[in-house]
Parts: sequence; structure tokens; C-alpha cells
Amino acid sequence: MRRNLNVKECVALLEQNYIGRLAYISGECPHIVPITYFYDLDTNTITSYSSQGHKIREMRKNTTVCLAVDEIASIANWKSVLLHGTFEELARIDAKHMLHEFSEGVKKVISNKYGENPKYISEFSAKIDAEDAPIVFRINITELNGKIRVTNY
Repeated sequence: MRRNLNVKECVALLEQNYIGRLAYISGECPHIVPITYFYDLDTNTITSYSSQGHKIREMRKNTTVCLAVDEIASIANWKSVLLHGTFEELARIDAKHMLHEFSEGVKKVISNKYGENPKYISEFSAKIDAEDAPIVFRINITELNGKIRVTNY
């Protein structure tokens, strides 16, 4: 059986995961990269961070992005959410606060899902050069939809 996920089911999938694929536009070409993220239910946003590079430069130019998150058990048993939104770069105290929220949120997801208890961001997300401050950003969600396929044998 295949069906659409309702909003509550889409949100649950976002809350229960922390790895997604971020799509952004560079010129006329789409790019997709894996990211570690945290879904903030209170603000209905995605928080992540990155070092300076292609992704950040291009999202500053074209703020329209999307994020895909999947749980795939098999070809016949999967869930997938696709959200559309806008990139927002955070600065100063907002960035510091949200990086802390991101870290605590992802640790909680990992603990709930796998029973592991990471202590540092470097244990679950890409390392940032110590010399460069991370660029913290948020995706303000404008559209959210998902699908599920479950086959019981």
C-alpha cells in the first residue's frame, strides 16, 4: 500500500531523523548534498550549519531550497518527506544559540533512535575548521509533504 503522509506523520519523520539531503540551485543547475539537521517543532524550521563554501555562497544568492528525509527498510517498506523552504543565515547570538539547540536536538534524536549518547558535534556531524566559525542557517519551511509504502507479507 502506498499513500500520502499527513502533516503530523511528516513532522514525526523529521523529528525522528537527523540526516537529510539538501537541494539548492547554483546558476541553473540543482545540487544535492547530505547534511546533518535538527527539526525545531516550535518554529517549524530546520537548523544546520556548514563551513564557508559552494553551498553557502549559492544559497545566499538563491534562498529557495528543499530537503529530503527518508527511512528505507526495503523496496516495499519506506517513508519519505520532502520539504520546500527558504534559506536564512543566522548571525551572532542567534547563531550561537541555534548551534547549541542543533547539537542538543541531534543528540536527543540519536539517543532515542539508537541508544547512543554522543557528547560532541564532531561525533555526529562534519567537522568545521577550528579557524573558521561555522555558518549556522535555518530553513523556513513553506511546504511539507510525504509518502509511505508499506507491504505486509
